[in-house]
Amino acid sequence: LCLSVSLSHGLVIMSRKVVRTSKFRHVFGQAVKADQCYDDIRISQMTWDSNFCSVNPKFVAMIVEASGGGAFIVLPLSKTGRIDMSYPNVCGHTGPVLDIEWCPHNDNIIASGSEDCSVMIWEIPEGGLTQPLKDPVVKLDGHSKRVGILSWHPTAHNVLMSAGCDNVVILWNVARGEAAVRIDSLHTDLIYSACWNSDGSQILTSCKDKKLRVLDPRKGTVIAEKDKPHEGSRPVRAVFVSEGKILTTGFSRMSERQVALWDPKSFDEPLTLQELDTSSGVLLPFFDPDTGVVYLCGKGDSSIRYFEVTDEAPYVHYLSMYSSKESQKGMGYMPKRGLEVNKCEIARFYKLHERKCEPIVMTVPRKSDLFQEDLYPDTVGPEPSVEADDWFAGKEGKPILISLKDGFVATTKNKEFKVIKSLMSTTSASSDVQALQNEVKELREMVEDLTKRVTELESKN
Repeated sequence: LCLSVSLSHGLVIMSRKVVRTSKFRHVFGQAVKADQCYDDIRISQMTWDSNFCSVNPKFVAMIVEASGGGAFIVLPLSKTGRIDMSYPNVCGHTGPVLDIEWCPHNDNIIASGSEDCSVMIWEIPEGGLTQPLKDPVVKLDGHSKRVGILSWHPTAHNVLMSAGCDNVVILWNVARGEAAVRIDSLHTDLIYSACWNSDGSQILTSCKDKKLRVLDPRKGTVIAEKDKPHEGSRPVRAVFVSEGKILTTGFSRMSERQVALWDPKSFDEPLTLQELDTSSGVLLPFFDPDTGVVYLCGKGDSSIRYFEVTDEAPYVHYLSMYSSKESQKGMGYMPKRGLEVNKCEIARFYKLHERKCEPIVMTVPRKSDLFQEDLYPDTVGPEPSVEADDWFAGKEGKPILISLKDGFVATTKNKEFKVIKSLMSTTSASSDVQALQNEVKELREMVEDLTKRVTELESKN
């Protein structure tokens, strides 16, 4: 009897150790109703491994099929249902669009990279497009082959990273329309992924030469490097997760899909390496720093797996999987400030099908209607902490956090997008002088007008 009691006691202790407590264990994904989808959109047939979709609290943008060039469609979030074939597109590229990304500091600004070797910056009017948009605010030329990866700096205003099939990474000062840093000698082959860490002080790239590199963005030098994070020859994706660690997705020698976690301080062995399945689609990782949850969306898959990243072994803990019948051609990921906090929504994806875009909501089930502080710590807001010129000069900027307690409300007007046209490399010195003279003239007229108004008011009083 004593033996059986002690054995059962031991089993209870073991079972307690096995079951790990997590508030995200019961996160469930749910597709919205049919009338909340965006229908009749001809999603691009390109085989490029980018998200093909980018969303923010105002708009959803999707790369679409276009004859004679490249195009993407921008819809206000509220414009659900069937989209008319004649709905205006953004169509200034001469080759297919490969990647699009909304600016985190201005919800009306979007960047696009294309097969025509250019990067273009577009300003979308409030309420969306009423006619086709063909002229970008800025066109950035510097790549010699197609541009497949774009990523805005998380904290510096008007800093954009692009990576092309010429194995070059360029950091653009968008306001000046010029390439500020060009990293062209480090990558010996095609760049598979490139992203920033949370404050934009480091860049992480994965490359076809089977190397993972952590770079100093302004110096263009390697801080840390890992050879063969995954043994297979298929594409590797990598993102920064909490505390500077790196999560990678790739393939084994036997073409099994894997997920691994690395500490760049000791790159020799992974903290954990897990095999998932034998599908062939590249896994696109989306990391949420507020919850520590990473979502893996495979291109061509019909599921989204999610894991919790913690600082205790095995570090990457499988939570659950959202499954559906139809496969995904691309995936958009909503920033935290665009979620409905009163419904305990912790993530929202925009899944691209052949002919539609379907939002998928990830929710933590809670009985209370009150604001759940443990689910929504202060999160990154839209305000940049440093300007482009200062950042390139060496100034760091930490993310400016906001509370989501009453839902996100834009308290300040969008950070105005200004291009210093007089400083753009495409303009000549004489036009610079002319532009400055015109500005001075306008300012003088404004001052004179204000002076008149003041004197009129004083005389009335």
